[in-house]
Amino acid sequence: MIKQKKFNITGICVPDLHYMVDTGDKLNEIIHDYIECDEYFMINRARQYGKSTTLELLYARLKRDYIVLDISFEAAEDCFASVSAMVRGVVNKISRALAENDVPDSLTEIWNEPVAEELPLDSLSVKISRFCRASEKEVIFMVDEVDKAADNQIFLSFLGLLREKYLKRSAGRDCTFKSVILAGVYDIKNLKMKLHPGQMSHYNSPWNIAADFQVNMSFSAAGIEKMLAEYEEDRETGMNVAEMSELIFDYTSGYPFLVSYLCKLLDEKGYSWTREGLQEAVKILVKGPNTLYDDMIKQVTEYQELSIMLQNILFRGMEYPYHEYNKVINIGKMLGFMEDKEGIAAVSNRIFEMQLYSYFLAEEFSKNLVLDSQIPDKNQFIQNGMLDMDMVMCKFYEYYNSLYRQEDEKFVEEHGRKMFLIYLKPIINGIGNFYIEAETRDKTRTDIVVDYRGQQYIIETKIWRGKAYHADGEEQLWNYLEQYHLEKGYMLIFNFNRKKNAGIREIVYKGKIILEAVV
Repeated sequence: MIKQKKFNITGICVPDLHYMVDTGDKLNEIIHDYIECDEYFMINRARQYGKSTTLELLYARLKRDYIVLDISFEAAEDCFASVSAMVRGVVNKISRALAENDVPDSLTEIWNEPVAEELPLDSLSVKISRFCRASEKEVIFMVDEVDKAADNQIFLSFLGLLREKYLKRSAGRDCTFKSVILAGVYDIKNLKMKLHPGQMSHYNSPWNIAADFQVNMSFSAAGIEKMLAEYEEDRETGMNVAEMSELIFDYTSGYPFLVSYLCKLLDEKGYSWTREGLQEAVKILVKGPNTLYDDMIKQVTEYQELSIMLQNILFRGMEYPYHEYNKVINIGKMLGFMEDKEGIAAVSNRIFEMQLYSYFLAEEFSKNLVLDSQIPDKNQFIQNGMLDMDMVMCKFYEYYNSLYRQEDEKFVEEHGRKMFLIYLKPIINGIGNFYIEAETRDKTRTDIVVDYRGQQYIIETKIWRGKAYHADGEEQLWNYLEQYHLEKGYMLIFNFNRKKNAGIREIVYKGKIILEAVV
């Protein structure tokens, strides 16, 4: 009996066992642009971005034409107790890798010759040269989980050895690995090292020979569609494959772990492969716990500057010019939370936004900085099991006026949208989610999309900037209502004019109903 495939979110993905996005084009690009060009390079991508799976697939492809020595520094702390221990550890790991390659015994004997006790790095260098000269096939060296050793000076010495041999090979004075591939989260070429106590911090120049790795490792909507087409052929769910692929991509921006996790939830929880079913899966994914979310919160807590920047982007609509040498942005990109969007630093995908909003709002609740009184019982906002958004807007208007009439303009301008989200979150919590349309997030307006039991609501929050700007907002909201096939939308307007016309009113704009709340 053939074992049925499943979606995998732990460890390496295996084509015969798991539904996978076909990454053959990316492997071809890596081989053509890097390995065949004798490059040394680093695949540094965020956690659970498919690095180990990529190395495994590369190994399977490359071993046809090369000797591939693949090792990992996972659980290898003992290897870095001393230079001698590191050399012995690398030699032993490569010995085990040789056993998996069809290599002549003469090569194995060369590699297994003892390493000199004195000057062990020099002895390792000689061993590598002898091995590569004796091999009829070119040799490729692959190291996974290099972050586990990246904060160790001894590891830098090992990189220095590889660098020296690379440079001598280029000058025709040595024989060494054709290509070296390192994989991990941290970019050890550029990131300032955190060394052990008593050691100086410095930039790890020993790896400045590495080529910049430019291959896009995220999944495309077309790639997701091919994977789901295979799944649909096996399972016959009746899903609209093209539509589901686009929806999953919209939420994940192709982050491999998030794509696989949503598909796994849809498959194993029995949700329908529809927009409504996907929203249920998203709710579980955002709520957590999961290993990626755990790591995100850990990093945001550790890097306070990153936390502040993310909150300013999400809640205040602040724009930070994207620059690789900005330390905070570089960390956010390296960890997978941020990306370059037309020159502006942005959160990488909608799932991460929703998780970060949820986390930061929970922090606000715990600190009780904004919420000065208890929010009304959420049951009053639910009618026949569905969210009554009209009631939400009306009650928020009353809530705001009772608490914040005396606040100064600057406070409300910076925190008004956060106030609304803090009010909204417990009402929809456990059943619904919300996210922000990135195209509209700025200092003056934000469009919030609420998903609740398959029903969507669009709420535009904005600061009053005059009638012309208000008319533009109505037009934009109308466009979103058209896009989401909705007949009614909402506007929450923070108006600081003394003669403002505060209150709630319904208007009809180009055939759509808009409920406007002016506070």
